[in-house]
Amino acid sequence: MVHHGGTDFSTLPILTMSEHITDLIGWGATLILLLTISSQVYEQWRSRSTQGVSHWLFAGQLAASAGFVTYSLLQGDWVFVVSNVFLLFTALLGQVLYLRNRRRQG
Repeated sequence: MVHHGGTDFSTLPILTMSEHITDLIGWGATLILLLTISSQVYEQWRSRSTQGVSHWLFAGQLAASAGFVTYSLLQGDWVFVVSNVFLLFTALLGQVLYLRNRRRQG
């Protein structure tokens, strides 16, 4: 059974797939999100510019990822724990690059 916030979602027809398939969907979504965020971080590193990048992008991602890591640990959901730890690191790297690039421009 899959429990989230006290609700048993395993009774819903769409969620009766095997746990293995469910995890594969989670890992696939993680990969897509990490590639998307990483490409932004890479572009910022390559261009050495903050143009078009909001400071709040990485600050918000840091806060959200830290919250989701904590939540996922409490839920015992290792797909989300690992996903959000990686997102936390990409947000931290993005924030560092943003601040470095801003100093160089200013």
